[in-house]
Amino acid sequence: MGEDPLIAAVRSGDAKAVAAALAAGADPDAVDEYGTPALCLAVDAFDLPVIDQLRMSDRPVRLNCTAADGRTPLLRAVDRGACEITTVLISGGADLSLTDAEGRNALELARHWHLTGAEAELRRRSGTSEPVVRRAVVDGWGNVCEELSLGGLTVRNGHTAILTELEPKYGITPPFEELMARALDEPDVDQPVWTVTTMTLRERHAPTVWAEAAALHDRPNPLERYCGAEVLRLINLFDESEDDVFDTPLVDLFLPWVAREEDPRVMRALTAGLSGAWDPRAEQPLPALTRHHDRDVRRWAISGLQRLVAQENPEALAIVTMCTRDTDALVREAACHTLGMAPKHSSVSSDALAACLNDEDEAVRVAAAIPLFLRDDLRGDQVLRDLGPVGEGSPYFAEFHSVWYHDRALGPAE
Repeated sequence: MGEDPLIAAVRSGDAKAVAAALAAGADPDAVDEYGTPALCLAVDAFDLPVIDQLRMSDRPVRLNCTAADGRTPLLRAVDRGACEITTVLISGGADLSLTDAEGRNALELARHWHLTGAEAELRRRSGTSEPVVRRAVVDGWGNVCEELSLGGLTVRNGHTAILTELEPKYGITPPFEELMARALDEPDVDQPVWTVTTMTLRERHAPTVWAEAAALHDRPNPLERYCGAEVLRLINLFDESEDDVFDTPLVDLFLPWVAREEDPRVMRALTAGLSGAWDPRAEQPLPALTRHHDRDVRRWAISGLQRLVAQENPEALAIVTMCTRDTDALVREAACHTLGMAPKHSSVSSDALAACLNDEDEAVRVAAAIPLFLRDDLRGDQVLRDLGPVGEGSPYFAEFHSVWYHDRALGPAE
């Protein structure tokens, strides 16, 4: 008797094969020869696309299924340090009260890893003193994190982030400084712990959070300043009040701050905050910031000029057009997206976009071709045709919705 087709597809990491097996009537709760459910196998493999297929099947998978070791998918995700998978399982309704063989629920398990440390826990479990193999990996949401392997065991460095995400769900609200201290142990602000920490603080909706974040603006440690700037800009970004109560205070604080800040990480948060503000004063430093030495600062500054480009401001159009010749492809791509915000009749922006159609980077060419297509400017059509079919796995899938639903069809070359 051969292996269950669904289990085989899950083990191969083939999300399309998983979807096909489910469509053919496979049981999403199928188990392997050791009694491990398909969902648990996908969690162990950090395979979010396969997990999504199992969750979206016509016969939804049981989120609280257990393997022979008694662990649920959620407990396995926490143990593995898989932040995005933990979030998906919790949002799907995974039971937070269930425990592992040692009686620990998801929160207690995450706290254990946080306090012990990933490397120390791997050594305890494996019993080996060999060097830990570390590598950067991209998780299911496109975020870069660190993966650690030792003695046949592999985890990711998301345990502290998971702990911070879980605490509010168990009614626990650590002080601002405690959460920030956890993040400060990680110098790379692109790691999951920083994203989760700043979002968790933002979600508290407490006036004291704004005050505590603002008070960090002159701390000597740049990571503390980054935390303050990022929390403030997220509070303003996600503010749903009709009077934009945080917008003016943010600009009041960020304008003098951005003029004196030297750390690029902090500058990214400040520039992003100004780019997302409604106060017209926020646009004042953006032209100069499009020439900043940090790529991401330049990208945020370019995005912040969208409103002026949409108004056909000559200075803004000239600046963004110049940015289409930046040495960094991601900056050139951002410039194309911003130029696409200009009115359809803007020949200046259309000609600048057309000049990018021969860019060495495909993403830049596509970013230029799509707004041209939407303006019924045929110059970018061939770039889009050259991509062939754009499916869900394509990096351009979301952008192509506007192409598919446009009045003019993208036909074959004449």
